[in-house]
Amino acid sequence: MTPQIPGLLAGAEVDEGREGSGPEGPKPGLGPRRRRKSSSRRPGVGGVWLERASERTPGPASSQLRPRLAGSGARACALRAQGFAASGQPAALASGMDPPGGLDLPGAFVLSNLAEVVERVLAFLPAKALLRAAGVSRLWSACARRVLRAQCSVAWVSAGRAEAAPDGHRLLRAVAEELENVRILPRMVLYMADSETFVCQEQRRGHVKSRKRMSMETAVALEKLFPKQCQVLGIVTPGIVVTPMGSGSNQPQEIEIGESGFALLFPQIEGIKIQPFHFIKQPKKLTLEKHQLTEVGLLDNPELRVVLVFGYNCCKVGASSYLQRVVSTFSDMNIILAGGQVDSLLSLTSEKAPLDINATGVVGLSFSGLRIQSATVLLNEDVNDEKTAEAAMQRLKAANIPEQDTIGFMFACVGRGFHYYRAKANVEADAFRKFFPSVPLFGFFGNGEIGCDRIVTGNFILRKCNEVKDEDLFHSYTTIMALIHLGSSK
Repeated sequence: MTPQIPGLLAGAEVDEGREGSGPEGPKPGLGPRRRRKSSSRRPGVGGVWLERASERTPGPASSQLRPRLAGSGARACALRAQGFAASGQPAALASGMDPPGGLDLPGAFVLSNLAEVVERVLAFLPAKALLRAAGVSRLWSACARRVLRAQCSVAWVSAGRAEAAPDGHRLLRAVAEELENVRILPRMVLYMADSETFVCQEQRRGHVKSRKRMSMETAVALEKLFPKQCQVLGIVTPGIVVTPMGSGSNQPQEIEIGESGFALLFPQIEGIKIQPFHFIKQPKKLTLEKHQLTEVGLLDNPELRVVLVFGYNCCKVGASSYLQRVVSTFSDMNIILAGGQVDSLLSLTSEKAPLDINATGVVGLSFSGLRIQSATVLLNEDVNDEKTAEAAMQRLKAANIPEQDTIGFMFACVGRGFHYYRAKANVEADAFRKFFPSVPLFGFFGNGEIGCDRIVTGNFILRKCNEVKDEDLFHSYTTIMALIHLGSSK
């Protein structure tokens, strides 16, 4: 049932002491006698999503807000309020002037004065529409801020199995379409795409440099879709593990060949800090200084709980040893480590200097916060059928990580998957779904895996399932399964 808003249904009573009311009582819809001057600068909500004016679709104000929408529920109000906010005629709601185009006076008064009603209406809008609505008035701006702060669940955009199209990678098109409906304001984005189609967009040009130039153009186009203040980390790998959009309970897919990808959108979450880090291999400087690790939260950080770490361009000489050297600097700490070796790093907007896609290095995300719980399990070469895969998931289930507000990661070797399980597809993802029916799963097929059996328990204290040496963190022909719980939503 669509929720109703009593304030709109009742015509919104006005306090008798309000300026504009007479001896007979308040006159609904009349604003203060002293009118505020309209200003071209409207209050916004921290770092507005850039949007070309041509993308807005103005419409007549009279068709956007009507008294009859009071009987259609808050969702109908939201749709009409969204259109009015985008119409470029917000002055009537921001002041006490009569609304243009025959707008209903009581309705206009409600939407310009009653915060509870406005906030309930705006809660039905996606983030982009909220940011536009924030420009209507100070009241709408404050309500939009509160609504955005309440939206603290991780969202994602995915591009699964489908035929490739000639007009760009499917992930790029999916992100462009789905960001219109996302209800969070992303602060950190982690995207992964298949290297075969994402990197080699223009094979007909004939040589490597042309193909890599095109791959960077695709990455730049993807970065521009997100807000300016949002940090973006993007990598490409031989294969992708992705959960289709819509629900965390959708069946995850292991896509070893073909065009695919996903983008994880992290909002600002109270008490949790997600930071990207990047270390480039330099011939004359192979060791990391302490301040480099401290700046990105990897040292002297008592709240550090999880590190996702990825080595890129690891086929080059010395790349694997550099990855091991970086990981060894924080591998003995009481944290969860998970990741692997990928093909290339294509996006890292936290750095001002342009990326060198021919460089070798280590990139990743650190998760800090007392509310975080996490666990990982290693599926070694002895896990080679459905039964043993499910047994490994039982170990992960024994960690008792809450499923709500939790993300699953799967980092597998390219040697596993369909052929490893004797022509059976999706074995490990299916086993994960059996034990974690509502947790979305994401990851890749790469060229080496990082991780072991570890758990951060419910009281936020790390317990090692077994003593692990640095060299035991690096594997081949294995899969690392990880859970990261970001704290219960309030």
